[in-house]
Amino acid sequence: MNALSEPEPRRSLEAEAHILVVEDDGEMRTLIARFLRQNGYRVTGARDGREMWETLAGAPVDLVLLDVMLPGQSGLDLCRALRAQSGVPIIMVTARGEETDRVLGLEFGADDYIAKPFARAELLARVRAVLCRARGETGAPQTSPAGPALAFSGWTVDTRRRELTAPDGTSIDLSGGEYDLLLAFCEHSQRVLSRDQLLDLARSRMAIGIDRSVDVMVSRLRRKIEPTEDSPAMIKTVRGAGYMFVPAVTRRR
Repeated sequence: MNALSEPEPRRSLEAEAHILVVEDDGEMRTLIARFLRQNGYRVTGARDGREMWETLAGAPVDLVLLDVMLPGQSGLDLCRALRAQSGVPIIMVTARGEETDRVLGLEFGADDYIAKPFARAELLARVRAVLCRARGETGAPQTSPAGPALAFSGWTVDTRRRELTAPDGTSIDLSGGEYDLLLAFCEHSQRVLSRDQLLDLARSRMAIGIDRSVDVMVSRLRRKIEPTEDSPAMIKTVRGAGYMFVPAVTRRR
């Protein structure tokens, strides 16, 4: 049964992990991302190898869902290149379901594979199994050695507790959408992000496909991290392009 025809499952309460979905089909990428988010995961989408490498360079990733058939470098080539420099878990996705692709993917370092069309339950089971193996004895998803705290201009984001702390030590209350938007900005700081990219990065809490919803959320977030007229500008509007998070972001233990 195709993954898109099944009813939505209950949202998982397991610890959130960051999954990178590398898929050139925009509709399929969006549907996979939405399904994984509904089950408690944080998801970033990438259309090809270039976007995959950009995401990996800018944010810790707990698992890569990598399609075999991609423009430019194939998923198999990307799998081999990624495995040569990282131990991040990889699940290969193939539309053909051929044994050769499955064998090559595993030989190149993939942790598992899944063939299209796949059932939602199978995808979720494989993702959970690979993440579980990656946790090892600690029982927690792999994270960056630099730790779970993001810091910028005196502010701190605790990604485990989903908390924002101001430079004076005050805890700032954020809605779920505001937190996800801030996290998207922090993980892609000093880069211009279009509204569509922000919608994709900031999960499904904002109204999908409505540009104005991004503008409203950015305005709300600005009021919290730029509380006065004298406050340093954190989010820059790039006319005709989107928004850029101005501060440099570092990770702390």
